[in-house]
Amino acid sequence: MGDVISAHLDESRRQYISEKTGKVLGEVCHFYEQQYGVALFNNVRYEVEGNGGPQSQLLHRKVPLEDRIIFSGNLFQYLEENKKWRNRFSVVPHNYGLVLYENKLAYERGLQPRILINSAGYKILTSLEQYLELVNSSLPGPAPKSGNAPILKCPTQFPLILWHPYTRHYYFCVMTGTEQEKWRAVFQDCVRHCNNGIPEDSKVEAPAFTDAVRMYRQSKEHYGTWDMLCGSEIQVLSNLVMEEVLPELRNMILPRLKGKAHERQRVWIQISDTVYRIVYDQTKAHYDAAVTKCELQRPSMESTIRTDMDQIITSKEHLTSKIRASVLPKAEICVRNHVQPYIPSILEALMIPTSQGFAEVREVVFKEVTDMNLNIVNEGGMEKLGEYMEKLSQLAFHPVKMQSCYEKMDQLKLEGLQQRFDVSSASVFKQRAQILMRQQMDDTVYTFETLLHQELGKMLSKEDLCKSIQRILERVLKKYDYDSSTVRKKFFREALLQITIPFLLKKLAPTCKGELPKFQELIFEDFDKFILVENTYEEVVLQSVMKDIMMAVKEAAVQRKHNLYRDSIVMHNSDPNLHLLGEGTPIDWGEEYSGQPDSDPSAEKRRRAKQVVSVIHVDEPSAEMLRCQSSQEEPELELEESVASPAPTTQGSPDSVRELRGMLVKEFQVETPVPASEETKEQLGNGTVIQESGVPEECLAERSVQEAGDSLSPSEHSAQPQEEEQEAHPAEPASPAKPPSPAAALPVMEAEAKEDSHQPSDKETGEEVSAQACKEKAEPAHTPMESSQGTTVSDEGLQTQF
Repeated sequence: MGDVISAHLDESRRQYISEKTGKVLGEVCHFYEQQYGVALFNNVRYEVEGNGGPQSQLLHRKVPLEDRIIFSGNLFQYLEENKKWRNRFSVVPHNYGLVLYENKLAYERGLQPRILINSAGYKILTSLEQYLELVNSSLPGPAPKSGNAPILKCPTQFPLILWHPYTRHYYFCVMTGTEQEKWRAVFQDCVRHCNNGIPEDSKVEAPAFTDAVRMYRQSKEHYGTWDMLCGSEIQVLSNLVMEEVLPELRNMILPRLKGKAHERQRVWIQISDTVYRIVYDQTKAHYDAAVTKCELQRPSMESTIRTDMDQIITSKEHLTSKIRASVLPKAEICVRNHVQPYIPSILEALMIPTSQGFAEVREVVFKEVTDMNLNIVNEGGMEKLGEYMEKLSQLAFHPVKMQSCYEKMDQLKLEGLQQRFDVSSASVFKQRAQILMRQQMDDTVYTFETLLHQELGKMLSKEDLCKSIQRILERVLKKYDYDSSTVRKKFFREALLQITIPFLLKKLAPTCKGELPKFQELIFEDFDKFILVENTYEEVVLQSVMKDIMMAVKEAAVQRKHNLYRDSIVMHNSDPNLHLLGEGTPIDWGEEYSGQPDSDPSAEKRRRAKQVVSVIHVDEPSAEMLRCQSSQEEPELELEESVASPAPTTQGSPDSVRELRGMLVKEFQVETPVPASEETKEQLGNGTVIQESGVPEECLAERSVQEAGDSLSPSEHSAQPQEEEQEAHPAEPASPAKPPSPAAALPVMEAEAKEDSHQPSDKETGEEVSAQACKEKAEPAHTPMESSQGTTVSDEGLQTQF
């Protein structure tokens, strides 16, 4: 196949690719050098004037969770070299790069991986039909007939394909639908993280780069959003070059391709991948040179800015006034006729799924902390705290548990607005909102960690620890409600600008762009690096629509259904002690609260290296899986189990985890007999179903306590009756058609015990009273955030009347 690629990419075509790439990069780097001075001036001015927004109430994790494994397990990978499927042990580290090893033993021995995949710009496909549709659309001409051999044959019904418009594709498959859903969530998390490759903490380089790419595309009459603005700067520029090079190259090469349709498709994919690698290497050299040039000029430019700040600002304001007088009347007419009527509908389409996603983040935090609280009470308190908190600290990076939050954004539909406003797709806004959800989740968990760690400096009993955890949870959730409202309103404003500004610039270009060169003479020569006519013109256009956008978001904040705080509610320095705590050293729960630390440092290093976030239960192999495995001479596909040790049980304790589950099972059998042949199923948060047969007994014991918290939504927690009300009104028995959940069975069992003994004592009920009391105290924080069930509660600390 290498000879075929060389034949189609001869020296003349490689020379054409190099020249075209150099031309595109030369123009983009020229825009970058111009935008670098503007971005540097804006950054220095921001530092001097200090016009910051509302202060965050939650803490931000300054030290990321490094050296952690997000996910690991086995996948079947298709090798194009020998056209065979091979079992690979796959690891997703903290940087979300997919790493494939020969097998698990090679990973444990520290051998080099087989392949590293940066998934920026990829799409995850779960069927061959989706893949073939995209492949056929990439080649002009008639599509292959249905009877022809497909480009790929998958040995199972559960493929996972990573598709990219320019570079190579990756083919995987798993044995069950459950595994497919889990790995799909993992791959989507990898793509989402890698797409956000430009660091946001870069206040000069990042805006200079994005503005340079936007200015270049506008110079080519390409307005609106761009799906391939994803990945690192080198990847974005490579995509930009490929967008121009590949169509011309396709017209040169495709007529010369021979063979059947699927063979031509396979060869073209390999040619495109080779071209992308050539472009990538050349792009890296050009961009690194441009960045180095700007960095060398930065000290002198920054010195000029700080010295002549007032003169630069005065000069820019004078230029703005002249451009505003010429452009603003035309822009306002365009806004009034073509943009203003559509702002409410765009905002409504954005708000509904986004607010549901952030409400789900809150729900997941509440559920996980409540489950941890119940498990700590039943398993001995402080001994298990470190283990549970180490898992909780990585909640934001758990692909499966966060999937229920991310899925809410899949409801975002902008079909009616895409053609009018030149929006290529809604994926740009979906991924941005999902990234914000993950950041808010991590900030919430880190704030909870910090406050709990401070509280643990006191000597706490089991009941006091339970109360402290619940009190801290309520305090953190109130902060989350305020911060999530601020983050969402900022996201809505940015999304509306991202949709409307390119449309306005395109509409105004015929009448306004020709007048811009005459304003260049208003800029002093010493300041032309920091003031650009084009940027000032765009700022004037932005101001013409910003008033309507701000008003629309402000009006939406008054509507209770969106769970937004009004702008008049501002919390500045409301908790200074908390922000002082955030400056301390990072908390290592595994080291600080482990029962018996390992004496061997190498053993501890191996333990942390193999640690995974997701808790994966191995399903019992079905008949279909066994048939697939027997037909293929491949090793059995396994997923790595959780490294969490089984919960210890106290002998003789009436509410130990295993005995409590046994009591609940007996209660179920009395009310609703279950046939012995019917297997019990557990519904996961992402909708997949796992058979309990084949699950280790320790996992079942640990899951019984978690189910008690899973079945209690925040609305059910807040509506739970007190003990006096239970005595006056005994709970009604569950319907015989549906067995009650473990959490629902606990009040029923206690009410029956009260009726039998009339005066129960703590000794008679053992630790069951304390466990129930702790569960009754685990009420959600009263905030204006809606739960996923739609129940709304008010915020006592920050009560807002809408």
